[in-house]
Amino acid sequence: MDFTLEFEKPVSELENQIRILKETSHSPNIDISHEIEALQSKVNKMLEEIFSKLSPWERTQLSRHPQRPHALDYIDRIVTDFHEVHGDRRFSDDPSMVTGFGFIDGKKVAVIGIEKGRKTQDKIKRNFGMANPEGYRKALRVMNLASQFQIPVITFVDTPGAYPGIGAEERGQALAIAENLEEMFNVKAPIISVIIGEGGSGGALGIAIADKVFMMEYSVYSVISPESCASILWSDPKMAETAANSLQLSPNKAFDLKVIDGIIKEPAGGAHRYPDQAIQKVKETIVQNLAALSAQDLDLMMQMRFEKFRQMGNSTLMIDNSEETKG
Repeated sequence: MDFTLEFEKPVSELENQIRILKETSHSPNIDISHEIEALQSKVNKMLEEIFSKLSPWERTQLSRHPQRPHALDYIDRIVTDFHEVHGDRRFSDDPSMVTGFGFIDGKKVAVIGIEKGRKTQDKIKRNFGMANPEGYRKALRVMNLASQFQIPVITFVDTPGAYPGIGAEERGQALAIAENLEEMFNVKAPIISVIIGEGGSGGALGIAIADKVFMMEYSVYSVISPESCASILWSDPKMAETAANSLQLSPNKAFDLKVIDGIIKEPAGGAHRYPDQAIQKVKETIVQNLAALSAQDLDLMMQMRFEKFRQMGNSTLMIDNSEETKG
């Protein structure tokens, strides 16, 4: 791999040894298959050990891994006959917010994803995955069209947060996100959101009011980024690791608080190591849940969507209420 995180380095060193041995094994007089198998077994064990004990800050770093699949990777490999929709019909187009229509296993869907970009010029074009208000208005335009024809909506979330620039604020960044939050409760079609990397603050929530919200195993979903939290609490963004650990950034915590509906397991070592396997897992989750949601009564589904968000974080209260009901 071209990029290696600090906690991945022991694994990377062993994999380099395996690579060298495999190059040597082409010689007909040398059989080192047993050595390669032993090293691979050691790699697998090390991956299991390291990734079972990741701290919230290490998870945050992993969610930002530059080789991790981005929104366009999921769209390209999951959605067929995708036709992108551009512009918010009010100001301009926002390349960081990718929207359009296509098919997943033959079923028509509306697709929305926040794209970070890969190479330098693409990152600049996509504004590093930080959408402007026109991006959220474009997303809402597509969702309203999907609602009109009862087309399911699939969203891929990967953003450190909405763009906080002066121009964005002048054009109504907060209002654009607030309108999305309100209008998504009224979309007359199933909505499925997947946090594929970072899910930062209102920038993520602006396209994540959904009937089903899933997180990838090594993604993060938080009210604020660790760097912003550290800047506010300690006036020092270098305290980001402390902030991440305090925020308890992990899918398990989000699931316990009913912020998400499920966790999509990633291949050993993370989605960046085996992107095809990770993308296939996401597709299977979407297809399965889309079928279940499409079979529900529409009015009931929309009411459950509303109740789902009202009850987030109230797990203790819900347990107490259930006990009183039993009594």
